[in-house]
Amino acid sequence: MADLPKSTGWGGTASASAETALPDAELHAEGFRKTREAQRTALAEDYVELIADLIESGQEARQVDIAARLGVAQPTVARMLDRLAADGLVYRKPYRAVFLTEAGRRIAEESRERHQTVEAFLRSLGVSADTARIDAEGIEHHVSAETLDAFRRALAQGG
Repeated sequence: MADLPKSTGWGGTASASAETALPDAELHAEGFRKTREAQRTALAEDYVELIADLIESGQEARQVDIAARLGVAQPTVARMLDRLAADGLVYRKPYRAVFLTEAGRRIAEESRERHQTVEAFLRSLGVSADTARIDAEGIEHHVSAETLDAFRRALAQGG
């Protein structure tokens, strides 16, 4: 086994350069705040994006289909749909499927666009289609507008 550098704790080594030093505390905290916010919104974005995809493919967005595609139990979907309805993103009709409100459609479109940009960028790096699709599903919720713009510029330059 190779000798590992002596650790100084979170992400640093005893010989860490200025480039790898911890950022200012406020800047560091801002990164963690943004990550927590992205984690809170990721699930709602996944649901509304899937609902939009089902509707646009000509299918109904039924609770059973949402559960199957997300790999979760129907009661989990029911609870999330209640939350999304309370947030004004979806509405349901008795004995019918789930529908998106205008706000829900807007979030679904924004999420889909982020996903497509991240996936295309990963593919441009040589990542396989399946892996890029799966990885983009997680990255899309955590990537900043600045990074997305950089991805788009790289793609426009043939990257």
